[in-house]
Amino acid sequence: MPEADNYAIRQLLRRFGLRADKRLGQNFLADASVLAEISAAAEIKPDEQIMEIGPGLGGLTERLLQSGCRRVVAVEVDRRFAPRLSELEKQYPNLTVLYQDILQADIATVMGGQPFKAVGNLPYYITTPVLMRFLESDLPFERLVLMVQSEVAERMTSPPGSRIYGALSVAVQYHTEARLLCSVPPSAFIPPPEVDSAVVVCTRRVVPPVNVNNQTLFFQIVRAAFSQRRKILANSLKNMGLTAEQTGAWLRLSGIDGQRRAETLSLAEFAKLENSFNGWERD
Repeated sequence: MPEADNYAIRQLLRRFGLRADKRLGQNFLADASVLAEISAAAEIKPDEQIMEIGPGLGGLTERLLQSGCRRVVAVEVDRRFAPRLSELEKQYPNLTVLYQDILQADIATVMGGQPFKAVGNLPYYITTPVLMRFLESDLPFERLVLMVQSEVAERMTSPPGSRIYGALSVAVQYHTEARLLCSVPPSAFIPPPEVDSAVVVCTRRVVPPVNVNNQTLFFQIVRAAFSQRRKILANSLKNMGLTAEQTGAWLRLSGIDGQRRAETLSLAEFAKLENSFNGWERD
């Protein structure tokens, strides 16, 4: 990371009397090259609106605003950054800052019910809840470009058969096409986090990659299958309130071997389980 990037962040922190709040998982990205990669990956067009999660000192915010987009809505939970972000609001009329918890914000209303892209350096302790908030909702997001912990990035993009493939992998890959953009070392942040980070790009699918009759049931099955990772499907799927006999009949109808474990199943095989669920009683 160029020393100039590091210096600029430290200058802002001194100027506004700020420091990272560990309780909120704050680490300020100070590497201009990574900021540029994040902004470029959003592929921002002039008529688009962008939601930024956790603008902090506004380093990424400025790049988003300079991209020429129609509007940037920055959602920040920490009001200590208000003096700095207010300066940016005065400088850029198309910036709106909301001081709210992203998990509590009425995103649909904030974004006017219109399509948007979301970017951000997520506090790692809320990464999964934020992801699931977007994925499980009807929010019209088109793309997510998010800085997350490396381990989470690997889970998001992991294929079946991996020890880290799980319910999050299935959810992300069902709703989006996810790819790893870049890895980011601790030295790119002030203060440096204790873990490596990565940027993941998730482009929303127009059509899911598999056909299911009931999406809610599909993810109920996924959660049950992964609820006890070391157990075979014949046992873990009983968590849906079924007896061993009922689970066995369902698995036979689906054509899925009940001796397998959840991490070996592809999205298509989870879809087979969902598609056959209502027919097991006739087996």
